[in-house]
Amino acid sequence: MASPWSCGVSVLLGLISRLSIFHPACGLDIPLDVVLGHLNIEQLPSLTVQSPSSVIAFPFDERYPMKCEARGNPEPEYRWTKNGQEFDPNQDPRLIKEEDSGSFLIPNSGNVTEYQGTYRCYASNRLGTAISEEIEFIVPNVPKFPKEKINPIVVDEGQPIILECNPPKGIPPLQIYWMTLGLQHIEQDERVSMGLNGNLYFSNALEKDSRRDYCCFAAFPRIRTIVQKTAMSVIVRNTNALMERKPSLLVPSGGQTEVRLVKEQELELECIAEGFPTPKIEWTKMGSVLPDRAKVESHGKLLKISRVHEADSGKYTCKAKNSIGEVVHKFHVTVEEPPRWTEKPESLISMIGADVFIKCAAAGLPQPTITWKVNGLAPSDVPVSKRKVSYDTISLHNVQPGDSAVYQCEASNRHGTLLANANILVMNLLPMILTGDSQEYAAVVGRNVMLHCKVFSSPPATISWVKDDTAKPVDGERFFVHENGSLEINYVTKEDNGQYTCFATNMEGKSAITANLDIKDPTRIVDPPQDLRILRGTTAQFTCQADYDKSLRGDLEISWEKDDMELDFNLTESMGYFADDGILQIANVSHKDQGMYTCRARTSLDQDIASAHLIVLDVPDTPTDLVLFEHKDRSVRLKWVPGDDHNSSTTEFIVEYEESQWEPEKWKEMVQVAGNQTSALLKLHGHVDYRFRVAGMNAVGRGEFSEPTRRYKTPPAAPDRNPENIKIEGHLPDEMDIKWEPLLPIEHNGPGLDYKVSFRRKNAEEKWKEFVVKRHSFIVKNTPTFVPYEIKIQAKNHQGWGPEPKVVIGYSGEDFPSAAPEDVAIDVLNNTLIKVTWAHVSQDKLNGHLGGYRVNWWRFRSLLDSQRGQGEKHSLTFPGDRNHAIIPGLRPFSEYSLIVVAFNGRGNGPGSHSVTFKTPEGVPEQIPILRATNAQRNSITLVWAPPLEANGVLTGYFLEYQLINDTEDLGKLQSINISSPDTNKWVLENLEPVSRYKFYLRGCSRVGCGPAVSEESTTALEAIPTLLNISSHVTDNFAKISWIPASEHKDAEFYVAYKNNREGNWKISEAVNTSRNFHIIQGLEPGTVYTVRLLTKNWVDNSSIFEDVIKTRGKGLASIHGGISTQSWFIGLMCAVAFLTLTVLIACFINRNKGGKYSVKEKEDLHPDVESQGMNDDTFCEYSDNDEKPLKGSLRSLDGDIKATDSGDSLVDYGDEDGQFNEDGSFIGEYAGRKARESMEVKGTAPISA
Repeated sequence: MASPWSCGVSVLLGLISRLSIFHPACGLDIPLDVVLGHLNIEQLPSLTVQSPSSVIAFPFDERYPMKCEARGNPEPEYRWTKNGQEFDPNQDPRLIKEEDSGSFLIPNSGNVTEYQGTYRCYASNRLGTAISEEIEFIVPNVPKFPKEKINPIVVDEGQPIILECNPPKGIPPLQIYWMTLGLQHIEQDERVSMGLNGNLYFSNALEKDSRRDYCCFAAFPRIRTIVQKTAMSVIVRNTNALMERKPSLLVPSGGQTEVRLVKEQELELECIAEGFPTPKIEWTKMGSVLPDRAKVESHGKLLKISRVHEADSGKYTCKAKNSIGEVVHKFHVTVEEPPRWTEKPESLISMIGADVFIKCAAAGLPQPTITWKVNGLAPSDVPVSKRKVSYDTISLHNVQPGDSAVYQCEASNRHGTLLANANILVMNLLPMILTGDSQEYAAVVGRNVMLHCKVFSSPPATISWVKDDTAKPVDGERFFVHENGSLEINYVTKEDNGQYTCFATNMEGKSAITANLDIKDPTRIVDPPQDLRILRGTTAQFTCQADYDKSLRGDLEISWEKDDMELDFNLTESMGYFADDGILQIANVSHKDQGMYTCRARTSLDQDIASAHLIVLDVPDTPTDLVLFEHKDRSVRLKWVPGDDHNSSTTEFIVEYEESQWEPEKWKEMVQVAGNQTSALLKLHGHVDYRFRVAGMNAVGRGEFSEPTRRYKTPPAAPDRNPENIKIEGHLPDEMDIKWEPLLPIEHNGPGLDYKVSFRRKNAEEKWKEFVVKRHSFIVKNTPTFVPYEIKIQAKNHQGWGPEPKVVIGYSGEDFPSAAPEDVAIDVLNNTLIKVTWAHVSQDKLNGHLGGYRVNWWRFRSLLDSQRGQGEKHSLTFPGDRNHAIIPGLRPFSEYSLIVVAFNGRGNGPGSHSVTFKTPEGVPEQIPILRATNAQRNSITLVWAPPLEANGVLTGYFLEYQLINDTEDLGKLQSINISSPDTNKWVLENLEPVSRYKFYLRGCSRVGCGPAVSEESTTALEAIPTLLNISSHVTDNFAKISWIPASEHKDAEFYVAYKNNREGNWKISEAVNTSRNFHIIQGLEPGTVYTVRLLTKNWVDNSSIFEDVIKTRGKGLASIHGGISTQSWFIGLMCAVAFLTLTVLIACFINRNKGGKYSVKEKEDLHPDVESQGMNDDTFCEYSDNDEKPLKGSLRSLDGDIKATDSGDSLVDYGDEDGQFNEDGSFIGEYAGRKARESMEVKGTAPISA
């Protein structure tokens, strides 16, 4: 039971907020007993616990509690009444009393029937008395059917039967069952049914109703008891004929019935009729329709309306009728109501001298009566002159503390009683502020904040608030003082920071507290999540970043919700949700992940939210419910129900078919229809057993195909079309090969497919020649060469011929062209480009379809060479009928020979007469390699190789260079003309020390200079030793490096570095003096390639003096070399081999020159067979066994001449590597790898510094 003080507290605080005591306001939650206890003020008793209105003594319970607890100051004392008489539980030793309350327990021992009765509890102190509602203690009897002997019931067939149950009384609910002794339920229907009273009714008896064990069972679930009545016997006598009769009611009796029930109960109206044939029951409500809550049960005999209310009152009728007649019964239903409060008396505190009014009003049907009590006694028993009692109001004038009491109001009618206690306390009190002092409050800008000041006082106190010790109370539209004393500030700003003081004042005095308000910056989501459209199976990611007040650092929490349900990541990690630092990831997105995701950025003061939608895209679901209709021989219509498109509209549906004869289980596309269609007309072939399936397509892709339809077989028919793509070819001059694209097996339309081939010469009076074949090709022999024919092909099967075929034109076989192009002329456009013209070959000489013309040409020689040779053949094909061509890519300053041939499908015709022409002089190619070496303090030596192709007469070189130190400004570009074409070395002097230069070198001819090659190098800080005639001697495990020092550097030092090219680690010697003339590198591995560098410093970079790549000998080779190389017989053998090799080379040279002088040989060279002639490349071998070879950097000889020689021990010579090196200094080997090995000696005219 709710505390009677709960509303009194509200009234008290209402008084504090200057409300009239006549207008109490409920809803505040300040426990009055805590306040009064704190002040140690007396208070009236208030019941806090009491037993329900009825307590049933169930036999299986150990004890039965009678509860009564109350609070008050002083502590209440308790007394009980039983049936209106004083009852003292302490006087009965069997009862169990509870400490500090008025409750007691009735034990389930012995006879508890003596405690049966109506009880009421009284809780009193010197201020007044509170009373409980009446509590009825009920001791139920064990229900039993009386022992009796029941005579058999004997009736004629067709007559009604009533088997009475008359169950014993007991604790409701009561449940009744009719069964046999074997516990089989008696079957009920329109003829046989049980009434609400438990009787079993037969509208008309049948012979099958005869039995001796009709039993009525009564169940009382609350006391866990089932009792059985003595079995009854029914005998139905057979009659020859059943007499029909009109209905009459077995239940209820009479013509009408009055029914009263309480609101919210269930209305049950019953009509059970007898008659033959069995009557049917109809229910109606007079003047209205039955409500939606109405249900008809028990085979139409029972009308139920749940939770009735006033509108359900009225007249109801039941009509029982059969084919003979009908009977009607009326029910007058009245819905009544137990008492309910319309104005419940409220507890309150009043100041001394005020007038108090206590109201009590209740409603119900019948109208409840109101009874007043004061401290549990009738007002007449407690006379007070200034108290006036009316029907629903008690008024007290000029109340004093002695008028404090508990007033009871009781509202009663025949359906129940209500009791309410109202505590009236009269007192004056200095304002007491219940809210703690110096409370800290925080709010964010733009939000509202409430500063509390809960006050207890009598008479009511006046509440005011001031800010920062100012005398003027706060005011303005944003400030509002509530009735409970709290100050609300709306839309706070930073200026609202500060200390606030609450003052509570009444006639008894004044109290105050302070409150501190701190205004924070609001929490704002600055990077909200964005809507996503994402493919199923991928990863979705939402971002949510927020700004918040920095004083709340560490207080920000970001949470995520899906469809307004917070994601618990401890439970959903297995579902693929991961959140970290404001980022939500959803892995392997599925359709269930689609929805609205909300980010909530929350601090202890405020929060901000932002939402975004995740839309999951996927291929369409499988179409369903495929149906074939509109069946025809050669077509059928297919319809389907589309599947879900998963947020991407279906653009098309793909219909596939499978047939069981030619390619079973292989599905092929038949048709595509627009995505807004759900059916397709399918064109079918004959004699095919089809199945069909459908799949949807959208922007994501194609969905799964549906389950296939049932099979649909078409009847056979003649072919719908003839073969297409007819090709007529002639591989031989006297044949015509006819081929065509056969019909697909499904296009046969039936068994027995053949092709009829018809042909005749065009423009000739000939009849069609016809042949029937099964294959898809046919050869016509003995045809004239290249003659036009008319050809047609028609398909047929056992059902008939296909449509009339189209006529195509073809030609019989071709032969080689019999004539060559004439009047071949050449126009030299520049040194690499010519234009060739010729006369067309006449049509009658082509012997077929003209394919085009081919131009073949050969380079005989460079004009620098006096001897002509047979160069490589080049060819260009020009399709179509044309008489000119442009030939690019020729070499300048060269002599060429050229012919032109015509060709057709058969091949090339004869070549034209050869034409010889020469190309003009051009500029030289780019110099293949340029190396800067021997960098001294003021000079650098440049060494280069001549252009591979001079493209004319080489006249010299053009050298440019400039300073390129690490600055944005480049030095002035200087140039030198080197007029000697034989020069391949140049020393640049007067350079800046320790400076970087870039060099550009071009080769020049009489018409100009070619493209430049560039190189960079840096001058040294000091002079670098000059070494001459550097050479190497290599064995299996050491290498000897030899040199001759220049005269000015005979006492200088340098370092020797080497590395195994497989390992890449450099090893550097101690300082070596140039005067030693050699250095031994020991500990080398046999058969291994090494890189050797001569350095001016003891660390490796790319600025070495010299560099070479050497390879040690294998162990076997080394031993043989060391053992036999000095033997005289070996030397003689080597000389003989050298003489024989020289003889063979001279013979080859003579034979080659001799072959060029025969006219037949020349004609063969100038008129080759394009299809069969090939060119043989000349090859030669090179042999060297020189163990003492100059290194790549050794260009300076003793006598000052410059010799360009191959590097004897370079990797290129060994043939095991590709000759490409990444290290600087190996340019001689690179050049030798591109050009055939040759040796030449050039007399240097460039100045050479000693």
